[in-house]
Amino acid sequence: MSQSAVVHARIDQATKAATEKVLDALGITPTEAIRLFYRQIAIRKSFPLELRVPNKLTASVLAKSDKNQDIERFNSAAELYASWDE
Repeated sequence: MSQSAVVHARIDQATKAATEKVLDALGITPTEAIRLFYRQIAIRKSFPLELRVPNKLTASVLAKSDKNQDIERFNSAAELYASWDE
């Protein structure tokens, strides 16, 4: 298949850097990731990811975790499970 079509997109630098770090760890180039994404859309004939708007509680928890606020840390799964009984 000819690789002659071009896709251009603009994205903020922080998102680009964070994404490329993950892709690098996976051994995938940004171009390969875009090709995989497009191919999945073509194969499925739909968007390959579930997109949802978080409810207020989830949005609040996610915002706090982005700021490292109200985060609990556990050294093991057993420690996590024990915290549920408290």
